[in-house]
Amino acid sequence: MQYTKTPYQQKQMIDANGAVVGSLPESVSDELLLKSYRTMVMIRTFDQRVVALQRTGQMGTYASCLGQEAIGTGIGLALKKDDVFLPYYRDQATQYLRDIPLHQQMQYWGGNEWANHFSGIAQQDFPNCVPIATQVTHAAGVASAMKIRGEKRCSLVTCGEGATSRGDFYEAMNLVGVWQLPMVMVVNNNQWAISVPRNIQTGAETIAQKAVAAGIEGFQVDGNDVCAVYDAVRYAVNKAHSGKGGTLIEAVSYRLGDHTTADDATRYRSHEEVNEAWKREPIKRLQTYLHASDLWDEDQEQALQEHCKQEVEQAVKTYLSQPAQPVADLFDYLFEETPAHLALQKQRALEKMARLGGK
Repeated sequence: MQYTKTPYQQKQMIDANGAVVGSLPESVSDELLLKSYRTMVMIRTFDQRVVALQRTGQMGTYASCLGQEAIGTGIGLALKKDDVFLPYYRDQATQYLRDIPLHQQMQYWGGNEWANHFSGIAQQDFPNCVPIATQVTHAAGVASAMKIRGEKRCSLVTCGEGATSRGDFYEAMNLVGVWQLPMVMVVNNNQWAISVPRNIQTGAETIAQKAVAAGIEGFQVDGNDVCAVYDAVRYAVNKAHSGKGGTLIEAVSYRLGDHTTADDATRYRSHEEVNEAWKREPIKRLQTYLHASDLWDEDQEQALQEHCKQEVEQAVKTYLSQPAQPVADLFDYLFEETPAHLALQKQRALEKMARLGGK
């Protein structure tokens, strides 16, 4: 598929009713479709369970990816092993596909920094970035190193549409254009930057057209269509590997849940809007297509649901069985020599933990 720098027509392959728009490219095989579906169901099962853990006090604040599973799945399937992934905080599916175990992702949201110690193909990936848009400048730095070394690799960074209003985003995108960096920027336009709606976040008609100012290619895809996301990211990754510069992809989705478990989205958006968005969500549409294509049936669905439930519950057991990290770690790894005021805080914290029977 060829893309252009006029990003006003959204790319879509499977519509909200599960029907193919035109034809699927050769790169989208039956095997890929099935892996995509299984991954999205797994991540939704994981997502629901982690929210439940948070509600019962067994998990820290969590950013749900409900309704946005196709974006992370498409990215994870299209990235190459040697590429470097720089996530924000709704990339559970991509991290899962890059072999970061579910229990390790739970560790992160539970506040254990060892969760950011990756292995395997994710060894060079960056940890989740909570500050808005700072990871985009990090990605430009990674891509600069790759270009200097002459490597056929790329960095891929994700963010929400709210991050595109930050200076970090524009500065990094400008470098991508000026230096022709091997970098892919995927913006999850889920319509809400916490409680700020898309229509007052920016005056641009699309997020994708911001690429024009930087002189790079930009386009929209249907972020609820895993095939469209996969094909677009695959195209951008291959382009970057070929030394043809960077790409901005706007994946249009909808945040079906709260911004995080510390948020209550019912305060600022209507039930009607959310109910309408559920009609476009990614898992049901792919399931409908698979059924219509005789690639899926009810027995397979029941087996998958049971498998996902068992794998997630095992991850929960592993997460809950891990010992709490020492309170001293909060102080010991910040400075080469601990300042006096932190040493005093550390002493008081350890004394309090001792009174409570902890460490």
